[in-house]
Amino acid sequence: MVLESSIFNCYPPSLLVPNLALASVDGFLALVAFYQLTRIHMRNKEAGWTRQKVLHLMIASSNLGYFIYFISTLLATCDGWLCWSHACGFILMASPNILFIAAFLLLLSFWVDLCHQADDEEDDDDENSSQQALLDNLISKSGRSNTGGRRKCCPFQGIHVGSRQKFVIVVVLLIFILMISFAIIIWIGAGKNPIDSSVVAQVYVDFFAAAILLLGGALGSYGLLLFLKLRKVRSERASLEMWKVAGLAVVSVICFSSSAMVAILTNIPLSYHWNLMKMSGLKPLVLLILYYFMGSSVPSAFVLWVMRELPPPVADNIQEQSRVIAFIHSESAGMHHPRNWATATSLKNEASRGSPI
Repeated sequence: MVLESSIFNCYPPSLLVPNLALASVDGFLALVAFYQLTRIHMRNKEAGWTRQKVLHLMIASSNLGYFIYFISTLLATCDGWLCWSHACGFILMASPNILFIAAFLLLLSFWVDLCHQADDEEDDDDENSSQQALLDNLISKSGRSNTGGRRKCCPFQGIHVGSRQKFVIVVVLLIFILMISFAIIIWIGAGKNPIDSSVVAQVYVDFFAAAILLLGGALGSYGLLLFLKLRKVRSERASLEMWKVAGLAVVSVICFSSSAMVAILTNIPLSYHWNLMKMSGLKPLVLLILYYFMGSSVPSAFVLWVMRELPPPVADNIQEQSRVIAFIHSESAGMHHPRNWATATSLKNEASRGSPI
């Protein structure tokens, strides 16, 4: 009660309500993602860590991080936390962004896998067979005993990582190391030296905004390419996947572009982080909502909505066909042959040609 009263006494309602609303939305999305992850895992424990599970975990962690950041910002500004203007506040601000961009980089890598696999099929076969191959890639068949054995596995059972997904992991690790480096410089800049911590933080925010802008463009480009390929496939399932891909591509371009432009053209992210009490008027609040709600909450909610389908249960003696979404799929497997969440395709004639991963 003391904590609640102190927060309400620190901020006017026009500033407190939007911040609590943003925190509530992200908290709700994190709760939904963790709940859905639990349902999916209980449905097919034998399948290991499928793409669907990994993406739910990353989106849940990202939104939980945003929720913690919003609440911590209100408390830190009200109580005057000394460490908030140093590295700890910056790390809390940047960590959810890294988890968020990592999730959508994985989505992009899956789309790239599907598009390039379809191109390989078109080079080898005629138009009809290539269209069928694309649909087969979207609806991967179980019962492949040699696929998992040919790829190097992670130490965790049931997780196999493709080459493009390994590249995504390396990129995310580099971004994380870069964030830690900027946090150290900001911490040093808090002392008596010529380093301006706010300028260092602004450089990082601009860099990250440029990365988000490029990611949105890449998702839009590959989404359009995959959409055009799926239009050639005469199947009710392919039609459903086609509109899911188109929807995510459009949402990504609009949301990522708007968020990146706010970060590059204004100082809203840093004003919220270090000068929350000075934010007054309607324009800063609208830009704040545009940056966080449109930039992260809307894309996360859309992905969770698309991935709402539960995978089929895994039988003890029968390997069932996977339920597939174009940019993620949940693969079924037998007890002795866990499937690969990071591989975008299941090759129909793997013995005669190499894997594109």
